[in-house]
Amino acid sequence: MSTEEKFKKIIEKGYASTGESIVLGAAMLDDKVITNSLVKIPLKTLNRHGLIAGATGTGKTKTLQIMAEHLSESGVPVLLMDVKGDLSGLAQASNGHPKIDERHQKIGIPFKPKSFPVEILTISEQDGTRLRATVSEFGPTLLSRILDLTDVQSGIVAILFQYCDDQKLPLLDLKDFKKILQFATKEGKSEIEDKYGRVSTASTGAILRKIVALEQQDGDLFFGERSFEVNDLTRIDDEGRGIISVLRLTDIQDKPSLFSTFMLQLLAEIYNTFPEQGDGDRPELLLFIDEAHLVFENASKELLNQIESIVKLIRSKGIGLFFVTQNPKDIPTDVLAQLGLKIQHALRAFTAKDRKAIKLASENYPESEFYDTAQVLTELGIGEALVSALSEKGIPTPLAKTMLRAPMSRMDILSQIELENLIKSSKIAPKYNEQIDRDSAYEILNRKIEESEVVVAEKGTKKQTSRKSTRMNPILKVVTSATFIRGVFGILNKVMKK
Repeated sequence: MSTEEKFKKIIEKGYASTGESIVLGAAMLDDKVITNSLVKIPLKTLNRHGLIAGATGTGKTKTLQIMAEHLSESGVPVLLMDVKGDLSGLAQASNGHPKIDERHQKIGIPFKPKSFPVEILTISEQDGTRLRATVSEFGPTLLSRILDLTDVQSGIVAILFQYCDDQKLPLLDLKDFKKILQFATKEGKSEIEDKYGRVSTASTGAILRKIVALEQQDGDLFFGERSFEVNDLTRIDDEGRGIISVLRLTDIQDKPSLFSTFMLQLLAEIYNTFPEQGDGDRPELLLFIDEAHLVFENASKELLNQIESIVKLIRSKGIGLFFVTQNPKDIPTDVLAQLGLKIQHALRAFTAKDRKAIKLASENYPESEFYDTAQVLTELGIGEALVSALSEKGIPTPLAKTMLRAPMSRMDILSQIELENLIKSSKIAPKYNEQIDRDSAYEILNRKIEESEVVVAEKGTKKQTSRKSTRMNPILKVVTSATFIRGVFGILNKVMKK
């Protein structure tokens, strides 16, 4: 048996699938595509999470696009974090190209241009369906971790949340939370300390500074009503295709705190909302987190622990997470160990540090008698990747250098008019884009303070009146006495006689 025949047999056996699967492309040996040796990923294993990595310009985004298309076609909803702004083209069919036809001929599958159902989402001032969450929904523990608070400061946050619960004070936006922080050390100091314990002015000041820092990254746009219901991420269109929700994040690349805040809250909300289902035949929802290093690079240890816990637990809810980044080292080791599917595009070796990183990256993949993994990582062309997945039985598949299929949708962004029309056609945008500013902690506490000031003012007026009355009493006694009156009448009589 020739080396090529042996390789083909191993690939076909390793990537065989009896259930539903998506085809990434065809395996390659050296620089030759082995036609019809398809690299297939079973749908039932995609809740085991994954990684799409590679240097800039090697095709990560197109791989993400390919996966989103085929998941949607299989009826699986998808959420994409569009940090670079180049995923809106999913809503329009590809224009095709002779090179695409040539690629697909080598792979052994036909190319069919298609468009897909897309929902444009936003957490910033960009157009789209607004995603928001209230401060109350975060809860004291998650909010404290996001703000990287000390144990003492976290305790104060817990006290203030409890006070607001007891007093029926809704904490909806950052304005509400800032107000209760100020109230706790001023007008409400004695009331709160009598029942809940001492609240340090220094600690509330430190927490307030953290809140202001989050506001400076436009965090105030994310907190508020109407809260986004995560079940709206799992919609299916009339043709049975999963909705592809594209979250526009092009204006928050320099705001890592806002990005990690949003991501952690979203994952926590999904985990708390979705029911347990174990390993089903297909995932309920797949999330692709582009530029994943933004989630991890500035995260505190507590925040990283929270993310790692959710990654480990959320798969039992039928949720798959895919991290898209330049290098696997951008992902914490404990998270990387949880990822079942790895798609590695080319890495560049310009420095000794790069070569060391490539060697470490190669160790994340199964050993192969057909490849020198570290060398292949530097030789991969655009649209080629090393793939390692899990079979339907949960067994790692053989490492496959893969020529990836082309996206069926447009490999470019929508025009402004196309984007506006897509947003206007949204079925959920009217629900979430309505501005709501109901009475919450800010308004209620302001009224409470004003009422208290009025009561104090009225008491002060009564005291002043009482003191004036006391000063006048001796004079009134003299003027109204009988001796004084007789004296006055005596003087009047003498005057009249004269």
